[in-house]
Amino acid sequence: MDPAASLNEPVQPPDNADGVSEMLPQCCSESNLKFICELKPGQATGDENFNVNMDFKVVAVVLPAQCSVYQLRLRICMQVQEQNCHPDPLSLLDPDKYSLLYARGNDWYEAYDDCQVIRTLDIPWSRDDTCLSAHIVVKPVEAVDSEEKRKQQQCLAFLIGYDLEKEASDRLSELTFTRRKLASPRRQVLRDRDDKLYATEPWMTCAPLPTDLQDWLNRKLPVTLHYQNKISFSIQVDLSATGDVLLKVFGWVMTDQGVDYDTSEDLVLKVTGREEFFCGDSPISGFLWVRHCLKTNQDLHLSVVPVSQLNNESVKFVDWPLVDSFSGQFSSHDDLRLEGKDLDDIFMISLWDCNRRLRVKLLGFDIPKLPNKCPQSVYVEASILYGNKVLSSVSSLPKAFAEEVLWNDWLDFDVLLRDLPRGAKLGFTINASSGDSPVTPDVQKGKAKVLYFVNLLLIDHRSVLSQGPCTLHMWSHLDLEEEAMTYQADKLSTATNPDVADCMAISILLDRYSFPVVLPNRFSLSDFPSSPASTLSRSESSASSNASPSSSLPFSPPSTICGTQSSSPQPPLADASSVRPPSAVINTKKGCLKRFRQESVRYASNLAQYLRSVDWMDRRGVEDVHWLLGNWDPGELDVAVALELLSMDFADETVRRLAVQRLESLSNDDVLKYLLQLVQTLKVEPYHDSYLAQYLIQRALGSKRIGHFFFWYVRSEVAGCPYFRQRMAVILEAYLLGCGQAMLDSFIQQVQAVEALQEVAIKIKQIYPDKTDLPPTAPLKLQELLRTCDLPTEFLLPFDPRIKVGRILLDKCKVMASKKKPLWLEFCPMPSPTSTTPVGIIFKQGDDLRQDMLVIQTLVLMDSIWQEKSLDLNLVPYGCISTGYNIGMIEIVRNAVTIAAIQKSEGGTTGAFRNDALFDWLKSKCPLQEIHYRTVERFVKSCAGYCVATYVLGIGDRHNDNIMITDQGNLFHIDFGHILGNRKHFLGVSRERVPFVLTPDFLYVMGRVKGGNSLCFQRFRDTCTQAYLSLRSHSRLLITLFSLMLLTGIPELSAAEDMRYLREALQEEQGEAEAKEHFLQQISVCEQLGWTVQANWWIHMVAGIK
Repeated sequence: MDPAASLNEPVQPPDNADGVSEMLPQCCSESNLKFICELKPGQATGDENFNVNMDFKVVAVVLPAQCSVYQLRLRICMQVQEQNCHPDPLSLLDPDKYSLLYARGNDWYEAYDDCQVIRTLDIPWSRDDTCLSAHIVVKPVEAVDSEEKRKQQQCLAFLIGYDLEKEASDRLSELTFTRRKLASPRRQVLRDRDDKLYATEPWMTCAPLPTDLQDWLNRKLPVTLHYQNKISFSIQVDLSATGDVLLKVFGWVMTDQGVDYDTSEDLVLKVTGREEFFCGDSPISGFLWVRHCLKTNQDLHLSVVPVSQLNNESVKFVDWPLVDSFSGQFSSHDDLRLEGKDLDDIFMISLWDCNRRLRVKLLGFDIPKLPNKCPQSVYVEASILYGNKVLSSVSSLPKAFAEEVLWNDWLDFDVLLRDLPRGAKLGFTINASSGDSPVTPDVQKGKAKVLYFVNLLLIDHRSVLSQGPCTLHMWSHLDLEEEAMTYQADKLSTATNPDVADCMAISILLDRYSFPVVLPNRFSLSDFPSSPASTLSRSESSASSNASPSSSLPFSPPSTICGTQSSSPQPPLADASSVRPPSAVINTKKGCLKRFRQESVRYASNLAQYLRSVDWMDRRGVEDVHWLLGNWDPGELDVAVALELLSMDFADETVRRLAVQRLESLSNDDVLKYLLQLVQTLKVEPYHDSYLAQYLIQRALGSKRIGHFFFWYVRSEVAGCPYFRQRMAVILEAYLLGCGQAMLDSFIQQVQAVEALQEVAIKIKQIYPDKTDLPPTAPLKLQELLRTCDLPTEFLLPFDPRIKVGRILLDKCKVMASKKKPLWLEFCPMPSPTSTTPVGIIFKQGDDLRQDMLVIQTLVLMDSIWQEKSLDLNLVPYGCISTGYNIGMIEIVRNAVTIAAIQKSEGGTTGAFRNDALFDWLKSKCPLQEIHYRTVERFVKSCAGYCVATYVLGIGDRHNDNIMITDQGNLFHIDFGHILGNRKHFLGVSRERVPFVLTPDFLYVMGRVKGGNSLCFQRFRDTCTQAYLSLRSHSRLLITLFSLMLLTGIPELSAAEDMRYLREALQEEQGEAEAKEHFLQQISVCEQLGWTVQANWWIHMVAGIK
């Protein structure tokens, strides 16, 4: 339980508080603070009957503002001993037994970090006759029911796929610290969340209605409403009608028909047979399901559901207590500096007083067992890393590789300790050496073979410098062909190898100091964003808070510079009694601020380039950069620039905060477009707790749509990325602790389904190993395994939470004849008047689906870009999701066949050369001329869309088995195993000689026969160029999204050079006219070389090349 849970309202000063203050020494000054401490009764095991009205003792202590929370505990202990008002005063020193709590707003916070400077406590301060004072409560820590906690942790471990309790250590470890810090943003969202809107969030679009649907604006849409089993009726409505209007009509009809229902109950519209809702005052033309029905000529059926019957979204998990907003942060350099202080007054040292160079003593390494292939000699390279930059690097002398190698040598860096930025890492690699000197030609070229690596944060999550001896368990640096992660992603991780018994361990020694060395937040107190030591009146402090620069502290109050409110994911402002000082920086530069804001818009697009040139070890220069960013309006940044600032190029917290502030204004739809990349960029953050982590957790808790995909994106990384497993797990836990019970139950069902199907897939691969041909008994064996597996009776599909499936249809399931043995599975749909078609999925085990996910996500983004221009190119971004390491599922698109199947049906293997095969097949599906005309139109648009998309993305390995078409003429591509211009080869020869697939049979459907003129072909060319030029205007966004995916370890997206293809394909350096002509030339190349594609397709069908 929350130790503050029984403190339901802020405690007022006790009646005898004034008497206490009268007895205080009259030595209070601006540098001293007074705390009125209320000692709550009860045992450290907790007292369920405790309440704020019980008797309590009060003591008051006065101590210097730069003292730590531990020194505050010590003073309280001494005062309690003097007054003899506690049975065990020394127990007050133990934070595991007693918490120091204070009230802010309606919440209680704990002063969690004993090293925190009391001046930085985000506590409401008040002024009495002598000095500033604050009220705190000293309360026994309540024990959580062990059985309840065990069940909760068991559920969380199952959902996360990892048990964090196995790694939980002391209360100040990064894991525990992050767990506590992330409770604040979670609590804030849950407090503000509207449960009804959360449970019924609609799936909508702001894009204009596509051109081919515009005629519906002048027509009536038939809508059938169903209410339980009592009544169903149809009405005709305009597309401008809203969900609220439909409910009013429902009420009128119910009254007219005399059907009883509870008129006082709140109602909501739900798509029959789907987990999708209509609500609010938005026109129904914006709902995705309505547009789907219009395009596919489906009837619209809606169920009227009482809100009381919706699944319960109340949060039942026991949450972590809140901690002080500035935990893990320290005071100004002036407060901490050594000058003029007696030894007794020193309790910590400012890093900026450390003028010596960083050095590390390499003691040696040991490994329990040497690898099978090992070099004769090795050397250790130590580097200071900041983001993806190497600030400095030194190497040891090489020594013979053995199970234990000792150096006992100091490695000196040319970097001063005071210049280290927050987030800097000390990286170690053990490299193969080809001689007596570590500086071999291979090393100079950056090609030294790395055998093992590990990183250590020089300044930890609490802003404390690492000191003393340390043993780090290293990761093996795998060869490229077996590597799960990219080199860049590896280098960012500060996790150590959990396989302690068998891994390489390196021992080092860092310089030690007599006191903790901490990184200050500001140089002087006047720069500090929140300090109680101020003589300002309440009104003055309010004015100054509107002019102070935004703090670089996590959870700092949002700044309101020049009337622009930042909306960083931070807790509410302290109440009016909080005292804020003015900023000297703003006071001196206030005259230039207006001009700066006017000019900044012009340079926003170049911000990333400018920040790349900053010397982040120049402290004064960095302060100027932080001032600039603190006064920058996030709204002036383009989304592409904000996303770029979250890349591995930028480790500075203030830079990344500005990017997150820009993302806060995004709609839920836009967040979903970039969510895949945003989850990956969590790896770039130096620490588990970050602005980005808080932002994503808050957006996921505020939207069930975002939350669903956030869960699976993060869970997949927990399973497949050991270097960031703890980080992803603690962030996922922070999200799950705020999920309602219905959401948790849904996730449990989905995870159960995935695990059950994975077990079946593994058994099938064991039974039929590495065989393409399957025996006739394979379907029966699959059905037998599925019959006995532990599948839930119903569950939401991970790739689309709008679709719930029921029991599995065993007779329709089969094993697909390919190397990985994917499973073709079909399930019963939920009851619906319109659809009895089974829901089909392909379950894959052994394939990394993240590249397919990236391509499909990019197709969705491209489609949204085109839709904004009323250009609907009928893309089919089918569902695809990775649910674990090399595990995932893919949606089966109904009423669609491969081009290969059509060609075989029209002429066997020689059908690949029949130009009219596709045309005849479409004609057979649409015998009426009018319908056939619409089918050809859909084919032309979809073919244009995929020609542009596959060219821009460089999608290769295109053959007639991974290009499909629906009965309505909608062409689409599947299976994106090769991207960014990586082509597949056969016997050393590239199988693809065209920029994209535009074969003679495609041209025949468009009426383009032997180069003759055709209206359809001209529309195809015009559509292609319009679509291509539209993408060019968003080239920076597309390139940035792909560059952020460098962190995934996708083989064909592992280096910055892979972005070169995208830039060339989008003709970034060319004007619009040149770019248009360039794409028209690509169409001509495809026409000229179309026969080569037909030849490849014939070979594919004859030889079965995959």
